[in-house]
Amino acid sequence: MLGSGSSIRALSARIIRMAAAAMSTIVLLTAVAGCGFSTSQSSDGTSTITFMLDWTPNTNHIGLYVAQKLGYFKDAGVNVTILPTAQAGAETSVENGVANVGFTTLSNVAAFNAQGSDLKFVFDLTQKPVARWCALASRTDITTPKDLSGKTFVSFGSAEQSAVVKQMIKYAGGTGKFSTATAGTSTFETLTSGKGDFGGFYVTWENVESELNGPKLHCFVASDWGVPGNPDQLGFAVKKSWVTKASHAAALRKFLAAVRRGYDYALRHPDKAADILVAQASTAQIDKKLARRSMEEISSGPYWTTTDTTSVPGTTNLKQAQAYLNFQFKAGTYTDADGKTASSAPQASELSTDDYLSTSQS
Repeated sequence: MLGSGSSIRALSARIIRMAAAAMSTIVLLTAVAGCGFSTSQSSDGTSTITFMLDWTPNTNHIGLYVAQKLGYFKDAGVNVTILPTAQAGAETSVENGVANVGFTTLSNVAAFNAQGSDLKFVFDLTQKPVARWCALASRTDITTPKDLSGKTFVSFGSAEQSAVVKQMIKYAGGTGKFSTATAGTSTFETLTSGKGDFGGFYVTWENVESELNGPKLHCFVASDWGVPGNPDQLGFAVKKSWVTKASHAAALRKFLAAVRRGYDYALRHPDKAADILVAQASTAQIDKKLARRSMEEISSGPYWTTTDTTSVPGTTNLKQAQAYLNFQFKAGTYTDADGKTASSAPQASELSTDDYLSTSQS
């Protein structure tokens, strides 16, 4: 489900921090918290990078596991350690030096930086909205977002998500008013129990899971209902001060080139890549059928690509990003460290850069 973020400051992270992963991560972070990770270089020129996930492993992360399994990182001269998601979140972990790179969203970078963080978005995986706002298909009383008026939204208290839902409802002719309920471990269960009426999901994962195993969902896309830009720019962020060091920048370029190669392989060989994900992330116990169907959905979307459907550009569409950031700013979503509403809209051109993406891939 679309989650709230790593802390109250992270108004928006779209992916739940799963409890099983969090427990193992707490042990890991306790061991390294005092010093943090830095990028090192061995005598043979190989760089080391630590990468933190945002959720339990899934197809959003498949390029990492493919690159690891097929030796793309080794070919690029970089040794990569993939860390499970932390309870504090990938953003805080990157900010504090626990990881060099973390999986996040551009809007999360905006939210964190508004409160004093020093993050930079360096790779945009998703080129098309992947979030869906759904009710159970059995709810025949909900046919458009207008029908969400007065209903209960299963959420994590995110101001960003609330702004999106309110805009959708009002655009469809509703009041824009709704109540909220805190999700448990499963939004599906919260909806089927009757404790909530609708929630946020990813079309490339939970919606696929719904189609495979039920319950069936009826979903809306925010951009179809008055929300501008692309709210779902999922990708990688680093700490700006970390990447100013030349050796770190060089390592990041190697890492991103290898990761893009991994994602490209996944697009060209979806079933093989899905099987690699399942095997490499075995502790997550990913359903092989779900992983394969998810890659089918991603490829057919297409959600990761633009003109070439077999290659991931990784670039950020600044026009779409700014439109969404402006929308959230007008909704009063962004606040500073003191809880005061931001005085100006975050600028996508300052939050994001494509400078570390290789111009060609091996």
